[in-house]
This record gives sequence, structure tokens and C-alpha cells, in this order.
Amino acid sequence: MTRPAPPRANASSPAVAPVEAGRTLPAMASALHQASRITRTGFAAADAPDALAKLAQMLAPLDDLELVILFVSPQADIHALSAAATRDLAPAQVIGCTTAGEIGEAGYTDGEIVAIGLPRSHFCARVLPIDDLNAYDAQSQIDQIIRNRNDMARETPQWGSEFAFLLVDGLSVKEDALTADLAPGLGPVPLFGGSAGDSTDFGATYVLCDGEARQNAAVLLQIRSNCPIKVFNTDHLVPTAQRMVVTGADPARRLVYEINAEPAAREYARLLGKDPEQLTTFTFAAHPLVVRIGGQHHVRAIQQVADTGDLVFFSAIDEGVVLTLAEPLDMVDHLDRALSSLGETGTPDVILACDCLLRRMEAQQKQLTPQISALLAKHRAVGFCTYGEQVNSIHVNQTLTGVAIYPPETDDAAVRS
Repeated sequence: MTRPAPPRANASSPAVAPVEAGRTLPAMASALHQASRITRTGFAAADAPDALAKLAQMLAPLDDLELVILFVSPQADIHALSAAATRDLAPAQVIGCTTAGEIGEAGYTDGEIVAIGLPRSHFCARVLPIDDLNAYDAQSQIDQIIRNRNDMARETPQWGSEFAFLLVDGLSVKEDALTADLAPGLGPVPLFGGSAGDSTDFGATYVLCDGEARQNAAVLLQIRSNCPIKVFNTDHLVPTAQRMVVTGADPARRLVYEINAEPAAREYARLLGKDPEQLTTFTFAAHPLVVRIGGQHHVRAIQQVADTGDLVFFSAIDEGVVLTLAEPLDMVDHLDRALSSLGETGTPDVILACDCLLRRMEAQQKQLTPQISALLAKHRAVGFCTYGEQVNSIHVNQTLTGVAIYPPETDDAAVRS
């Protein structure tokens, strides 16, 4: 990527009292924390006036960063932050999104900005913004993805790892079509990603790119690296024998108004033995619905009950779809085994994670948040809570998906052309 040499971090931001020949305490702590790491991480309160200055200190030095990814609480002034980040975190290109909660240094958190910095010595990146998800040209996106792959291969021919990371406006209802449309351009390159969130408000969600906070948009990050990587997704749900058929739906709006020829919310509640007036996000998290695709079950999660009594889904739904009620396994044990398996061949430097909001709600309801947070922190997982996840060519719900990035097998960073 060719970028102008930008200004340094905002000098007007409040500073921490200097110690040891001008080095600040946060900078010293960051240096110790980052010394043995390939990637860099930073954490700051989203409403702090000096949030970006703190992140710049933790990610320093900035001059050698290829890219910075920001996961931003909706408590932040997202438009101002997006514009300022391009300046204060330069010369790295900055992308990101708003969240339904963050995964920070100690696991689940709220009201933060989580930053991940990728150094040029180990990562080569291309960023593809996709505006107006109602009218993009799929073939032109595919062509650009292929050109990006070829460019990165020429620039780093000796590097062998590739993955793609997709961030999408979580209220666009376009994730299913978009992931399917992009798949031909990616070929064998694994893709994962998450849908931007807005806490539990479902009001406005944004992706960040080129200094702007954008709606009805997406950003695709293509990465080539000399670090071994493993893209994964996992859930702790097991299908039951209880099935139901969607008999009335509006696929364009992801609405189901009839199940088993009965009003949707009322029939779903009846099958659970619950009062339809008492259906909440906690109910949907505890009693998910799955659909069988390609020999595997994938969650079709319910977002909310509309005022009309219709069920609003997080992902694609249509008439004739057979939904199966699923029940959860032990969430803590399952997550421990899933994350531990990523360390069987070596300890990841970082796990970039997209965790569905409904998983977080389930953990909260079952009072498992401290245990889940401890596991995420133990395994170096950072990222955000989503309104849905992207896995290769499909959009799913109620999963943890991400990429484990491992230290390179040789200490020598390859020279880039």
C-alpha cells in the first residue's frame, strides 16, 4: 500500500507524567508487554478524551505498523474517532467497527476501544471498502480481490499464510449475500469476520475505513503473513428432535411471521412452554434455532420480537426452511477445549476473535461471564461481540469465530519488495 507520511499522534492530548528520561509509565508497560509479541494490542476507555493517544502509546512504534484494527464501543463518538484515528495512528491504515461489547485484556468488557496492530515485518495487507450494500458490483469486487492477492504474492513471495477478515454493518441484512458474492475471488483463502454491533440497542452500526464511519457498508481485509495462522469457528449447541417449519416470511427483511401455520412468536413460545409476552434476548440465546446446510447445522438466531409479533432474525430466512431447536452444552468446558486445541501445536501470539452477542448474553444469564472472560484472556483472545459472524461463504450466528496467529517458525522477518 502507498500512503502519504502522516503526522504523529495528537500532541495536544493529555500526557502522563514522564519518568526515566521522558518515557511514560504506559509506554514502559506497553514496551514490556509487547516485547515478545508479534502483534500489538491497545486498550482505552471509549469516552476518554485522550483514548487515541493512549492507544498510540501502547501500539508504539507506529512507523512500522501495516494496519490497525479498532473495535469501538458505541459509547464513543464514532464519527470523530474515525477521522482522528487516521491521523493519530498513522502511517498505519485503520479499519474497524462498532461493537455489541468488546473482548479486551481481561476478557469481556464494555465501553472500551480495543486496538490490534499488525507490523509490516510480519503482515502484508490490502483493504477493500465496499459501499452501498444494496448496489455493489460483485464482479468488480471479485476482480479486485484477485488483484490484491496477486499483488501481495509478488510483494512477499516467500510468505505462505493468507486469510481474509470481513467487517459488515450489522443492521444491513446483507451479510449472507455479500459473503457468498466474495467467495469466488478468495478461492482457497479462509475468510472469517463479524457484523458490527450497537450494544443491545439495534439502532445504528458502523464500519470504519479511510477516516469515515460508514453504514450499509463493509470492509474486507486481505492479509498475507510469514506467521502460521488457523481460522476457526466453534459453537456449543446440539440439535434436538424438536423441529418447526417456516410457513410465512419476508426474506428481504429477515422476518418470520408464521411458524407451523401459526403466528411466529406465539408458536415459538408454545414450543418452549413459555409466555409469548415474555420472550427476550436471553430466551433466544438459551433456546437457539439451527438449520442444516451442507451436512452441518448452523444457527439462525432470533434478534427480537417485532411489534407485530413477527420474529426478526439475525441471518437469512425463508419460507419452507426447517428449523430445529438446539440445546447448549456446558459453555465453559466447550470453550476451554476449543481454545486449548488451538494451542496444541504452539501458543498463539494472539487470537483475533468475533464472538456473537447471544453467546455473551447466555454467559451473563448463567452467571458464567467471569469464567468465560478468564478463558479468553488466558488464550490471548481479543476482539469484539457481534451481531453475527462470517465463516467462508456463509453468515452464521451464535458462534465464536476468528484466527489464531502464531509466531513465525524463523526469527528472520522477510524483506518485502
